[in-house]
Amino acid sequence: MLEISRNVQIPDDEIELTAIRAQGSGGQNVNKVSSAIHLRFDIHASSLPDFYKERLLAMSDARISQDGVVVIKAQQFRTQEKNRADALDRLRELIQSVAKVQKTRRATRPTRSSHRKRMDKKTQRGKTKSLRGKVRKNQIEYLKSEDHIVSNPAYNWAHAAFAPWKRTVHAWIRLC
Repeated sequence: MLEISRNVQIPDDEIELTAIRAQGSGGQNVNKVSSAIHLRFDIHASSLPDFYKERLLAMSDARISQDGVVVIKAQQFRTQEKNRADALDRLRELIQSVAKVQKTRRATRPTRSSHRKRMDKKTQRGKTKSLRGKVRKNQIEYLKSEDHIVSNPAYNWAHAAFAPWKRTVHAWIRLC
């Protein structure tokens, strides 16, 4: 009897467990011993409540076939008993994951101040990038006017970071 929750259990006769040979390396033992477990669980023929059946069938999971059969292959461990327990645990987790009702997402808007800050940062970044490359006449006038200094104290760090570059440009302007 596989217990999903306090109220929901799956009888053993509804779960088909088959021992098969495991894949991969393992020496001579892997060719002789059938230690992997192939679990098959038919959702339609099960005694699960309709709530679980509908949600399992609606899932887009590679382990659930179009016929509504859950197929789990467990071959992680060397012993058949551990692989059987692993397959049953994975089936339990799959069914329990369906029982959790996800919270519906509510759309939210960014605050006015966060929108303003983002736009100010974009403007400042654009101005910084426009000052890269060759210096043109309109840029020289722009630098002389000190319009590129943002009055908001939160953005003065950007001005301070480019101060050495600005001194170089002002020195170049004096030479012109």
